[in-house]
Amino acid sequence: MLTGETGAGKSILLDALGLALGMRANTNLVRGSGCNKENLAPASVVASFELSTTHSIFSLLTDHNIEIPSAGEPLILRRSLGEDGRGGAFINDQAVSVKFLRLVGEQLVEIEGQFASQGLLNQATHRGALDKFSGLSHLRLEVRDLYTAWQNIETKLAKKISEQQQDRADEDYIRHSLSELQEIDPKEGEEIQLSKLRSLLMNGERLVSAMTAVENSLFGSDGVEERLTSAQRIISKESEKTVGSLEPIMDALSIATDSVADAQGLMDKILQEAAPDPAKLEVCEDRLFSIRALARKHQISIEDLTSLRKKFEQRLQEFDDTGGLIKKLQDERDDAHLLYQKKATILSEKRHQGAKRLDKTVGKELPPLKLEKATFRTRIESMPEENWGAHGMDHVYFEISTNPDNPSGPIGQIASGGELARFLLALKVVLNQTKTVPTLIFDEVDSGIGGAVAAAVGERLAKLAESMQVLTITHSPQVASYGTQHMRIKKSEKKGTIKTEVSILSAGERKEEIARMLAGTKITKEARAAAARLLDRDKP
Repeated sequence: MLTGETGAGKSILLDALGLALGMRANTNLVRGSGCNKENLAPASVVASFELSTTHSIFSLLTDHNIEIPSAGEPLILRRSLGEDGRGGAFINDQAVSVKFLRLVGEQLVEIEGQFASQGLLNQATHRGALDKFSGLSHLRLEVRDLYTAWQNIETKLAKKISEQQQDRADEDYIRHSLSELQEIDPKEGEEIQLSKLRSLLMNGERLVSAMTAVENSLFGSDGVEERLTSAQRIISKESEKTVGSLEPIMDALSIATDSVADAQGLMDKILQEAAPDPAKLEVCEDRLFSIRALARKHQISIEDLTSLRKKFEQRLQEFDDTGGLIKKLQDERDDAHLLYQKKATILSEKRHQGAKRLDKTVGKELPPLKLEKATFRTRIESMPEENWGAHGMDHVYFEISTNPDNPSGPIGQIASGGELARFLLALKVVLNQTKTVPTLIFDEVDSGIGGAVAAAVGERLAKLAESMQVLTITHSPQVASYGTQHMRIKKSEKKGTIKTEVSILSAGERKEEIARMLAGTKITKEARAAAARLLDRDKP
């Protein structure tokens, strides 16, 4: 419990803690007598947390390469701020962004009260709070996984459709080019063969004349062939008398005869191919020029035309396959969408059931807190499909009505300051099983109440404190008497410098502080006796 006279500086403590937790900085917090921008050192606020080694915050720190403390050592958040607005954020003395510091801070401390902007005043927390109260965490994880699977398929499908649209711009070109390649059908090595044939045809007359002259020399009267035959006859007659010594000569002459015969065959072929034939030359040139033009069109060598054809054929096959793959992905998407919708519908039904239990349970907490005319309602709205997500298909809002004749509305907009704090306290007591932070702060939860209502508030704060750390700023002696530790905030002035100090009270000091809260300026014996009764009574 934190108590103190009005203006003692209780709000400064919250401002300082908020600074350490990464909340928006206000340079007005940095001030000092005789200081200016040149010699004013930055303000520094440190918050130390002793946490269980299983706390989820350590996984977050590890993911961001922040060194986690050893077992038994505290987690330290620090923030510095200068009058010029510049400063730094640190976790265990490692520099971090203010945004990350706030992310960590939100998982360590929750502030509830009329001026709070986080916790249950933030409607974004209501869906998660309802799901945890209703025991739907496992079902929600299933919905999340199904949503992720659905969206992954949607992403693949969108990518394939985009690729298909891009491919369509190329498909006509590829089909036309492939048609040309298939029509011309170039073969490997064909250019060399055509070039040789064209050369022969272009020089046909000269070649025929030359080959005729050669043929006359070889095979005319008294030609090479006749002389070789005559020589072989002479050697054959003499070889019987020389016992085989002339056989090598006979073999050489035989080889020469065969070579002459081969030459004659080759000449006959050339004479056949090179025979003047304008039509054949035209066909050869058309074929050769078509292949060369096709290679120039695609800016590749003629030898690569065959590979290009295979590439285009494969590409067209991919176009055809893409259509089938898109259809397959569409079917998978529809199946995944249906699975998600079915599971999310079950989640929605369970939420409606849980909302009824939550409304009833919170309703029982309201009369003891002097909110007997108020009602609490969990409103669940179905979202349009484009807003569905890993959390399901529902918006969830906590609403209240402080008067039976008034419509319900958001907690922060309907309740006054004191009512708001008590509504939040009632919710926190009910939702205590779903706590996500180790420290809860209530700012002036006793505003506008006293007596039995204040005692009821104190009882519920004590109940919360059984499972988590609860800090309460209060002006109510009844509320203050339920604390396990009491701190007093006091403002003092020395030589023109105002200081706010916080001190932990002993048992005697605590009784005196509660007596002050009961009596006001002058503490009476009756006030002290009343304080003693408050402190000595059995607390639940």
